[in-house]
Amino acid sequence: MLSADAIVKLHDQLTELWHIGPGGSEAPDGEERFRAIAGEDAWLRAVARQHRANFDLWHIEDEARAPDATDPELADVKHRIDRTNQLRNDLAEELDRALLAWLESKGLPNLEAPLNSESPGLMIDRLSILALKIWHTREEIVRAGAAPGHAERNRDRLALLEEQRADLAHCLDRLWQETLAGARRFKLYLQLKMYNDPLLNPAIYGKKG
Repeated sequence: MLSADAIVKLHDQLTELWHIGPGGSEAPDGEERFRAIAGEDAWLRAVARQHRANFDLWHIEDEARAPDATDPELADVKHRIDRTNQLRNDLAEELDRALLAWLESKGLPNLEAPLNSESPGLMIDRLSILALKIWHTREEIVRAGAAPGHAERNRDRLALLEEQRADLAHCLDRLWQETLAGARRFKLYLQLKMYNDPLLNPAIYGKKG
């Protein structure tokens, strides 16, 4: 069910698709191309949805750093960041739920096996972010008009990012294989974000009170 190579390939293909122009997969023929990339596999489509949340979050955060942004614009961006980050975390948790449901049908994971400190969903979230860093770093290497040495620095950065992604992908595959073999297990770790919850954030419930 889980293949790190397939996830990395999917992340790269979708990142390229969504950078083609405004609208990404919402553009004309974009949804058709999305289906061609993600296929009808429910698991890969769930991975794609989680990656889309990271893609959107990346570009919203870019807006927050625009030097000419006004205070009202920044306030709007902050709200969008909070909503999108919540979605990103929710979708990462959904990946773990899907994997655990699949494993349960096979009598796994082995509850006596050593517990991994990080779940596959969180590792896939990190792979998603690395895909975005790699795409934008490649973009910087060929950016016209950049200062001398800019391309060289970004080539070094790209090599490091690709090494980090290869290491993480290997760790994800190894965790999955060990889980299937009953030698390791993972749990669903809920992020339990408080800032978006009107019952837990005093800046919200305090105002209402």
